[in-house]
Amino acid sequence: MSQYLSKEAILDAVDVQFEEVLVPEWGGCVRVKSLSGTERDGMEASMIEGRGKKANVNLANLRAKLVARSVVDEDGGRIFQDADVAALGRKSAIALNRVFEVAQRLSGITAEDVDELTKNSEAAQSEDSGSS
Repeated sequence: MSQYLSKEAILDAVDVQFEEVLVPEWGGCVRVKSLSGTERDGMEASMIEGRGKKANVNLANLRAKLVARSVVDEDGGRIFQDADVAALGRKSAIALNRVFEVAQRLSGITAEDVDELTKNSEAAQSEDSGSS
């Protein structure tokens, strides 16, 4: 029989993962960090425009948004802020995607997760149009 974890054991667990990614297009490597649950929720919320029945999922700059939230310095602090997303999105798609794929894997974000966000937005819009 397994021993169950206590609240303290869970909260004290160091579960953040890091991975270095070589990005020759940028002339070196970057350190990518897995997102916490709060960070991931914030990223997903940043993709939703509008509220309630008028909510819409905007996937524009999805890669840049995740990279900006995941690339960190040696101390684990973000090197990009949300205000940098547009500029980061103008970087090489190959380089950006290479970092994005690692950030996606480390944070457990799948293509199905993105599809689910889109479906939820479409369902909210359908319910709105049918209830007039």
